[in-house]
Order: sequence, then structure tokens, then C-alpha cells
Amino acid sequence: MLRYPTTVRTLRNLMENPSQTAAQQKVHFHYNHTDSCKFSRWTSRECYEFMYARPWHKVVDFYADMVKGHTSLSGLFGKETLADHEDAEIREDHEKSELVNISVKDKSRDKCGRWARANFMIALSYHGGSFDGWQKQPDLNTVQGLVERSLGEFVDEKKAQLLKDKNLPLEACALVAGRTDKGVSASQQVCSFYTWRKDVKIEDVKAALDKAAPGKIRVVSLTKVSREFHPNFSAKWRHYLYIFPIDDILGKKQGGQIWIDGSTDVHLQNECGKSDVDKSNVNEINDEKDELVHRNKPTKFEVGKVNRLLGQLEGKLLSYKMFARDTKASRNIGPPTECFVFHARAIETSIPCAKDGSHMKTMCIELVANRFLRKMVRVLVATAIREAAAGADDDALLKLMDATCRRATAPPAPPDGLCLVDVGYTDYDIRHCLIP
Repeated sequence: MLRYPTTVRTLRNLMENPSQTAAQQKVHFHYNHTDSCKFSRWTSRECYEFMYARPWHKVVDFYADMVKGHTSLSGLFGKETLADHEDAEIREDHEKSELVNISVKDKSRDKCGRWARANFMIALSYHGGSFDGWQKQPDLNTVQGLVERSLGEFVDEKKAQLLKDKNLPLEACALVAGRTDKGVSASQQVCSFYTWRKDVKIEDVKAALDKAAPGKIRVVSLTKVSREFHPNFSAKWRHYLYIFPIDDILGKKQGGQIWIDGSTDVHLQNECGKSDVDKSNVNEINDEKDELVHRNKPTKFEVGKVNRLLGQLEGKLLSYKMFARDTKASRNIGPPTECFVFHARAIETSIPCAKDGSHMKTMCIELVANRFLRKMVRVLVATAIREAAAGADDDALLKLMDATCRRATAPPAPPDGLCLVDVGYTDYDIRHCLIP
């Protein structure tokens, strides 16, 4: 009888080769950390339960108020409210100057092809809990699908006829700075679309988007930019904020210490009444069932410790392949996994709860980097909290970069707390950050 749960592949191999010994089978179990706090560190299952057993509905409501314009992220940290996407004007002037230089070199490029089209940059704020992520997918309510349908009325006649001939809906093509997962909100997500029509007015485009889903999506800024502008490839940095609730811990207390009951079902439901289980992590969590032997583990952590752990990442070009999830095998090694983190901070603050007029104590984690891998922010947040609770050294995250198995890092934190704050197209400036 096998001691640890096996994967489907392992079971299939066992059926095909019954004589195969247990030593020859690939068995998944908790990553074997070798430091002194290995017995205080949560398993994947315990980490998952601790992360999801939080009043996430209050964070979701806060982001909903942000999209409606009732609150702002800058006001949350006592900073002066900056102009909406204030570098948009800088970017537009910069792109215009580039366009002038290009036209001097080759004036014919302004007369035909892509140089004859109008390109629009849109900064959007949307509520992640109201959509199934950014990327358009069949039969799902996604941000991209909504945006492209709303922009369909501005496509040129040639494209409209082409779509009609193919029995396709009248939709524009929207490019984006970075796709967000289901449940992830955005303060100023940047996308763009182009058209060859000359009569398209900015105010008409803004009105079409604002009326698409009032209260769920809002245009922050809309400008006409150079034909060369691309929201993803032109970006120099991305700015994320993660709000983690500290109050109202849903767990059991024993002797003044909060701990997780190993018998709790992993398919937890938050107070919103909906399941937030990330199915991509279920196998990883289920493999931990026999590892729950040290139940009375510390789950209290210091925000200052999380800040010190993240601070070790600043100003370094590192490979974050251990903190990525769901990436293609061809992008798991080398430069595709390398990211440069400009800013990584954590601070304790409180967010307003509009429904009852109270405030909830939270930890806010701010990350700014030239790029992020899939689910990298959420894995970094969960792993930093896990290491802080275990009392690991301040360079624990740096040491995990050299691990050989992604089980060394924690499962991704819930998407409800994540928000894409902004995307930058000028050189990074710390004044854009919320946490000094």
C-alpha cells in the first residue's frame, strides 16, 4: 500500500506494470526544506487554507468602490490624488515626436498601410469579481470580450464587411498590456485599438465603453497615440498591489495561538458565497494530506518581516521560474523567466468598508517590475507570508530561486486581493509608487 497519494499517471503506470516497486514510482510530497524552520513552515494545503479563510468580500467591495470612483488607491495611503494616468500626456507627446521624426525620414509611410490608421490608447478600471478574467473566451464574460464588442461600432467598412462575410460579430481588436486572471481587478489597465476611419471621436469611444457595464468597468483616460504604440511591447514596467486581510481570521484558537485544522475541506467558500478554489492547485494540495503531522504551527506573522523578505528582491535581475505557474515548458528556463523588480514593499493599513462604515486592518504589498510571469505576484505574496510566519531568514525568497521544484514555493494567493495599479511607458520613477 502506497503511503502517499499518487497522480493519475502513477496509477496508470502501476496498472500497466504491477511488478514495479514503490521506489521506482514517482511520488509527490511536500518539498523537503533543509533550514531550521522546516517544521514551522506550512504545507501547501495549510497555506491554501490559511489564505482562503479570509473575509475577501470586503476587499472585493473596496475594489468595486474604486471602479465606481468612490475611493482611490492613492487616498488609501494618504497621498495626493494624481491626475488619472498622468503619464498619458507625456506618452502622447513622446509618441507624436517619434512620428514626426519618422515622417521626415519617409513621408510616404504616412499615406498608406498601417500609417494611415488612427491608434487609440485606453486606460481602464474594472472590477475583477464581475468578470472571468481579461482574455476573451467562448461563453464567458470577459473584459476583452466586452471591450471589443463595445468598440465594434468604430471599425472601418472594409473590416466590417470582412466580418460579415465570415458570419462573425462586429468587434474590434483590442491589444492589452497584460492579461489578468479571473477575480483580479485593475485600476489603470492599458489597452489599445486602431481604425482607418477618420470620423471617430474620443468622446464617442469613451461613452461606448462607459455604458457597456456601468459600475463594473470605467474609462480612466483615452488618448490618440502613435501608430507604433503597443500596450505590451512598449511598456517599461508594471505596477501591482495586493491587499491581504489581517482581521477576522477564520480558524481555531488554542492557547492563544491560531492554527489550521487539517481536517478542513480544501474547497472552502468565502463569505461572498462563491467558491474561489484554484483548480490548478488542487493536485498539489491533495498530495499534502499525509504531511499534516505538525498541526500546531504558528500562523501569525509580522508585516515588517514580509517587508524585509520582499525588500531583498529590489534592484536585482533574477529568474522567477520557481514563482511562476502554468507556463509553457519552452519558457521555463533562461531569459523568459528573468524579471527585474524595481520596488517591493509591504505595509499595514486599513481599508474602508462602505456597507457598514467600518474599517478592516489589512497588509498591502506593492510590487513594480519590468515584467511578471504567470501568477508570479500571487505566488510571491503567499510565499512571503508563509516564510514570515515560519520565521525564515530575510533572504529566504532569494534562496528559493535556486530550488529545483515549484513545490518549494506556496500555492498562489487568492486573486480577490490583486489589483493591476498601472502600466508605465516612461522610465521608472519611485514617485509612481504608493508605499515609500
